[in-house]
Amino acid sequence: MTGTPPGTPLRAGLVGYGLAGSVFHAPLITATEGLTLDTVVTSNPERQQQARAEFPDVTTVATPDELFDRAADLDLIVVASPNKTHVPLATKALEAGLPVVVDKPIAGTAAEARELAALAEERGLLLSVFQNRRWDNDFLTLRKLVSEGALGDVWRFESRFERWRPKPKGGWRESGDPTEIGGLLYDLGSHVVDQALVLFGPATGVYAEADVRRAGAETDDDTFIAITHVSGVRSHLYVSATTAQLGPRFRVLGSQAGYVKYGLDPQEAALREGKRPGPGWGEEDESLWGRVGAGESPVTGGGRVEPTLAGDYPAYYAAVAGALLEGGPNPVSAREAAAALDVLEAARRSARDAVAVTL
Repeated sequence: MTGTPPGTPLRAGLVGYGLAGSVFHAPLITATEGLTLDTVVTSNPERQQQARAEFPDVTTVATPDELFDRAADLDLIVVASPNKTHVPLATKALEAGLPVVVDKPIAGTAAEARELAALAEERGLLLSVFQNRRWDNDFLTLRKLVSEGALGDVWRFESRFERWRPKPKGGWRESGDPTEIGGLLYDLGSHVVDQALVLFGPATGVYAEADVRRAGAETDDDTFIAITHVSGVRSHLYVSATTAQLGPRFRVLGSQAGYVKYGLDPQEAALREGKRPGPGWGEEDESLWGRVGAGESPVTGGGRVEPTLAGDYPAYYAAVAGALLEGGPNPVSAREAAAALDVLEAARRSARDAVAVTL
């Protein structure tokens, strides 16, 4: 709960207005009943101008310190700045008595994530991690199929987040400096590992391969992670910027049937195009729906068509508002994020030392 009068939207301060801040957080915050985007922090004059053009009522400041000077006027801090800033900014927000949403990965290590979780618990404050791809259309569909038992006992989960970007784009996400926490393992890997743990539970073992393939690249751009779950399911996860022919987003194999789904959830592309949540949000064309069946390839018409549920990124911030205003559950806790970081750290060690790691 906050001290905001009933009926008054909670005022959010957003740190960072790059890809994460401008494409994901700002539009989703403003689309959420009970939240309002009050302040954006960016030192880039062009991004300040962009924020004011897109959200005329927003205040822009150049530094996080200016934001924290106004802590008494805010109800929520959203950290969407570069990865290396997540822990110090989230710590400062919690120490200022403010609930926090942090983009993934919440930290560079599981230990840091658990320290942040303990601080939030000590202060009685919400600390939530923006794992938006729990609300991807294909993930929601797969979660429904698993919960219904439509596949029988799941034996193997294959998940691919692949791109074809033969030339590095540069920037901190592709920096080889370890302090930047860049590379695909911690970027897209944060998503696919989180999804695997949500679906199939804790990990007991991890094996990984991480390569730097492209000329001029400084950090991993072609990575594979294998997880053995306590449940017995094996997850094979691929994240890559070097995939000339994209594989299925999901191939899930069970004792009775499998599910194969191609194509990415449409919400990111829609947000990048400036579209906003409304009627029909998150829906995809029927031609992209996956198939459920056994004994034949979906490419040759095997199995039945499985309608894809609509993706629902707005549900994340609706849950954040519900947690703050009504005492509802945290949509993604820091301790869940720490469990995913346990796997990512094990994967990094496995790839470096060419060993399988037991958790």
